[in-house]
Amino acid sequence: MPAIVVLGAQWGDEGKGKATDLLATSDPIDFVVRTSGGHNAGHTIVVDGEKFATHLLPSGILTPGATSVIGNGVVVSPEALFAELDALLERGVEIGGLVVSANAHVIASYHSTIDKVTERFLGKNQIGTTGRGIGPAYADKISRVGIRVADLFDEGILRQKVEAALDVRNQLLAKVYNRRAVSVDAVVAELLSYVERLRPLVADTSLLLNNALDEGRTVLFEGAQATMLDVDHGTYPFVTSSSPVAGGVCTGAGVGPTRIDRVIGVAKAYTTRVGSGPFPTELFDEDGANLQRIGGEIGVSTGRTRRCGWYDAVVARYSARVNGLTEFFLTKLDVLGSWERIPVCVGYEIDGVRVEEMPMTQTEFHHARPLYEFFDGWGSDISGCRSFEDLPKNAQVYVKALEEMSGAPFWAVGVGPGREETVVLR
Repeated sequence: MPAIVVLGAQWGDEGKGKATDLLATSDPIDFVVRTSGGHNAGHTIVVDGEKFATHLLPSGILTPGATSVIGNGVVVSPEALFAELDALLERGVEIGGLVVSANAHVIASYHSTIDKVTERFLGKNQIGTTGRGIGPAYADKISRVGIRVADLFDEGILRQKVEAALDVRNQLLAKVYNRRAVSVDAVVAELLSYVERLRPLVADTSLLLNNALDEGRTVLFEGAQATMLDVDHGTYPFVTSSSPVAGGVCTGAGVGPTRIDRVIGVAKAYTTRVGSGPFPTELFDEDGANLQRIGGEIGVSTGRTRRCGWYDAVVARYSARVNGLTEFFLTKLDVLGSWERIPVCVGYEIDGVRVEEMPMTQTEFHHARPLYEFFDGWGSDISGCRSFEDLPKNAQVYVKALEEMSGAPFWAVGVGPGREETVVLR
């Protein structure tokens, strides 16, 4: 039985939640695992016409019989975790098992304070963070002053670690940003208030997942953010603070790379991006506005409007390469149904030179201008299609062309937001 990775192949918001949900319902999935990021992620899942949004929770939380796992590579806000669980319970959702890694790092209130203050201080050089403390929590982790979930169960250790973290953070808040220092007592009290509810959820998730794979059980690793937001391989510095590429899955879950069987990259039939940073195919015209409107391009977690552009095959090939993709899941093909001609970026022009691979430097990517091939549209609603042969001829041509230029075969195509609105190719 396989270990499957589902990750974003563009700048996020590609429909990873739908891909995860589809896999978890088409074949029995025993575990669905988040391995990076925090509650800055957002997955939208439509089940029987009802829309659900997950942020910190794996989208497998909606799959009967599956255990949802928050791995050691995730940064966990206890407040956000329980708010999300309570919201699902209030809607009558039957929640399956949930396990949280003892080694996952905790987002405390001062992390979000630092995040927001720093972003405002940067002015025109802002990164475009969500302000939810993700970056500062990861910074503390790397600086070795972070707080892990297991630390909440020992008040003495917790207090020592909060004091160590705030020793530097309070100097920064007071002397650089002219803000009030954060109380150690207040932070410790807040974190301790979550202990009794959190305790029964915490486990050694690396051991749990490796044992499950040894027993032949199916584990689905669910990506957050996306390849082009990876701190090493994305459009740095306009990236997230973790590693949402396939290699980061192993680090963030505590499983070895030889255990992974499939790596599925999710990509929209066009491209979107939230926040700052270069975006070669971005549209500033009526086409961009229509993609935004028809595609409902509003961030699930942030509420921010997404920037929109045409499909970028250079980005797709890059994603296929750095992740070792075994296949793609193409989503939101239905959004393109009203265009007579659909451009696809097949390369860039940089200082008069044509390139067909990702530029090496930030400067080159910033100056990249898209080179397009054009495909005839199909001008019809395809949401009722359930096989490749059901798709209009021009839609078939478009899908096949994208597959040939993207670096990995297409596993399935989304033709609507619903779980059932999918064309499985292989």
